[in-house]
Amino acid sequence: MSIEDSPDPTFDHLLESVRQCRLCEEFLPSGPRPVVQLDPRATILIAGQAPGRRVHESGVPFDDPSGDRLREWLGISRDVFYDETKVAILPMGFCYPGTGKSGDLPPRPECEKAWRRELLQHLAAVRLTLVIGQYAHKWHLSHTQKNLTETVRAWQDFAPDVFPMPHPSPRNNIWLKKNPWFAESLLPALKTAVDDAMRPSQT
Repeated sequence: MSIEDSPDPTFDHLLESVRQCRLCEEFLPSGPRPVVQLDPRATILIAGQAPGRRVHESGVPFDDPSGDRLREWLGISRDVFYDETKVAILPMGFCYPGTGKSGDLPPRPECEKAWRRELLQHLAAVRLTLVIGQYAHKWHLSHTQKNLTETVRAWQDFAPDVFPMPHPSPRNNIWLKKNPWFAESLLPALKTAVDDAMRPSQT
């Protein structure tokens, strides 16, 4: 289907502009490769940090062990996860920012300033938003606590429409062991919210 035949050609033009973005090219050691998954029909939004090296290479969001864990947390298959009409994926930074001394560098700020609000305006069907990591917490949540752990612990302040989350990276295995309440109380509620968001609208 061509852009001219699309039910939302304005969105399609916007998305194409995002995929061609080179705003922060000079700061990206691996070069620009915006990785997003967006469709106005999506009912779940995953707002994360920025693509890692492996995702930069494949061009597929969460195509790594973090994605495997995230899909387990959501209780959905890869096929559902990568159905753009069901799940939108919009990180704070669209390109891999490179690696620092203690992991990947923070998301570049240019994406938020240039694209984020306009893209979100087209995602009117979203019923559930997962907000992953401290940078996304600060941008998406009405308030945060003194650190990521306490913000996630306060998940009931935002549920069932929004869930603050830690990153599903294997680097957070120790965090998950130290905070068993996450798997015991948050994840069951999240799976219920996912099921509700996937259910066809009655309107």
